[in-house]
Amino acid sequence: MSDDSVLFRVEGRAAHIVLNRPKALNALTHAMVSRIDEALTAWEHDPAVETVVITGAGERGLCAGGDIRSIHEDARSGGTASADFWRDEYRLNARIARYPKPYVAVMDGIVMGGGVGISAHGGVRIVTERSRVAMPETGIGFVPDVGGTHLLAKAPGELGTHLALTGETVGAADALLCGLADHFVPSDRLPALLAELADAPAHEVVARHTAEAPGGELAGHREWIDACYAAATVEEIVERLQGHGTPAAKQAAETVLAKSPTALKVTLAALRAVPALGSLERVLEQEYRVSCAALAAPDLVEGIRAQVIDKDRNPRWSPATLAEVGAADVARFFAPLGEKELTLSQEVS
Repeated sequence: MSDDSVLFRVEGRAAHIVLNRPKALNALTHAMVSRIDEALTAWEHDPAVETVVITGAGERGLCAGGDIRSIHEDARSGGTASADFWRDEYRLNARIARYPKPYVAVMDGIVMGGGVGISAHGGVRIVTERSRVAMPETGIGFVPDVGGTHLLAKAPGELGTHLALTGETVGAADALLCGLADHFVPSDRLPALLAELADAPAHEVVARHTAEAPGGELAGHREWIDACYAAATVEEIVERLQGHGTPAAKQAAETVLAKSPTALKVTLAALRAVPALGSLERVLEQEYRVSCAALAAPDLVEGIRAQVIDKDRNPRWSPATLAEVGAADVARFFAPLGEKELTLSQEVS
């Protein structure tokens, strides 16, 4: 991979990070994460830099997530490259959340998985009418990571549970409602906004360009979402969705049942554990345990094969049904890693 996978520049007061793999929808690699972290270190201590901005090259989006083809190859070979990548990626996610200078994330176009991790923890999060935001991990036999369970657990009511289990993609208004973004800016105003950051504080510039987002969908579905997803188990959630009577609820049930049964149960357990964990760092530590366990489980390899490699969209999950996934199967994903633990909470305490 060439060194131009991430571009850096400073214009006036603003330092810019541009993810530059447009043909891969700016998917993150380990090298990109390392280079972003190095730039954040330099700019944190540079008095001339007042604001950091992250955008994506091309017209399709900020970032579609991690490079899951590489993860697939690593999982098949039993390697450690993915675990090493996640360790540094999650550390970067935590750093972004605590960055001492305004971190402006332009969440234009597709923002999924790892793309959420490098944007939705920022202090200034902008969506546009083109934004499509999602944590779609259950569809590849994985579990929301990069602090995604932390973000989704804080969404109003059970909206986060709905998004985590279904992997549903949301637009600007729903991203704002769920706390995944802060400001709506029409995409045609972005060039002016980015230019003005060179000369003025971020909060002033963003305020000048913010508008009202077009209407979303989730607010109108809160009644059935909150009632159905409050259930204690995935099986009961599905049962409530199927029995609610609302077509959208029935469709949600069908969507959930197409996902990895193991990933669904682990995801629900991870979300429900977030309030007791408290800090983002402790949640990322939990996500690291879960991600490493997923790397050794069959559904991640199979899910990526079906969705990305062969694209037959017909994953053969193992186990194949929710009933076959027992409590012990779920508990294994949360087992301590010993010396391999991620220790972010100790580093910031």
